[in-house]
Amino acid sequence: MSSKYILEICANSVESALMAQKGEAQRTELCDNIYEGGTTPSYGVISKARDLLNIDLNVIIRPRGGDFCYSELEFEIMKKDIGFSKISEVDGVVIGILNPDGTVNKERTKILVELAKPMSVTFHRAFDVTQDPFKALEDIIDCGCTRILTSGQENKAIYGVSLISKLIEKAGNRIIIMPGSGINETNIQEISRKTEAVEYHASLRKNEKSKMEYRKKGIHMGGIQQIDEFEISVTDPKRVKEMTQILENL
Repeated sequence: MSSKYILEICANSVESALMAQKGEAQRTELCDNIYEGGTTPSYGVISKARDLLNIDLNVIIRPRGGDFCYSELEFEIMKKDIGFSKISEVDGVVIGILNPDGTVNKERTKILVELAKPMSVTFHRAFDVTQDPFKALEDIIDCGCTRILTSGQENKAIYGVSLISKLIEKAGNRIIIMPGSGINETNIQEISRKTEAVEYHASLRKNEKSKMEYRKKGIHMGGIQQIDEFEISVTDPKRVKEMTQILENL
């Protein structure tokens, strides 16, 4: 891919991370529990991904789903997970901590940024639920983060391009603004044209049928009938490759 653009793929497993690499993405964000917006993967997953990947590997540091206001115990877990990521030689971590009033928790964010060095630090879409995106931008820059992943405070980045564009202009060369959420082959050109971002975050998955032959009816492990437990969602290397080619031709 042209060095002008970076495509980061959100990978929900080691297999997905390998498929992102096969599709020639330059970086993967490794996470678990994708339906909760992503939580920290297990130590085994992190270690095996680092063993097998040649592209950059970022790991999300999020102890649970739900909001981004964490207890002292959860904060201690985040610090432990960053420490393990560092000794595992991953390239970056992905964090996001807010105060109850919807502002960035600068005290804790600075602690995590310092602990993560020399890894890069992405402030994830917790940014999208802050009360003032421009104040949050300045706070995150002050904390020393490398980039912000954002949908422009909308559910999908395509709807948040106006704010994303303003954030990129305001940020200048102080921090990278990386659009993400719902970015795919059909809208990447429009998002690129309207934001002029240089890094993009996408999932680009496909569903594969389970190999289970016997299927017990009426039982849902997560209690959510809408989630098919006999399908596995995995990164599609063909879609990743198509996206990389689109970016190359911009």
